Amino acid sequence: MALDEKRWASLTLAEQMANIGSEVGRTAKWMAKGRVDFAYGAYVRALELQDLTLKYGRLGKDGRREMLMELCRARDCFTEAYLNSDLKTLGFLDKYFAQFAHICRR
Repeated sequence: MALDEKRWASLTLAEQMANIGSEVGRTAKWMAKGRVDFAYGAYVRALELQDLTLKYGRLGKDGRREMLMELCRARDCFTEAYLNSDLKTLGFLDKYFAQFAHICRR
């Protein structure tokens, strides 16, 4: 399913990060259960959403540079954790991204 880039660009940064977090959480969950096929699908989806956020997140707004740096750090950490099957770091990243879901619920 292709994501509508225009719709993604209309989301707030918190909404974008919360959606990324859903896939990060799924990646961690499936890796913990030994379902590497499902984990891989969630991992790829998380990367796709991160790519869209790098492209559209805070576009034309103050703080874009800082957002890009933070998301790139998180992406590197996520990729390394996935490739090394590091469940501890994946769990940490799940908690990190969950904070954005909490922001969206307010």
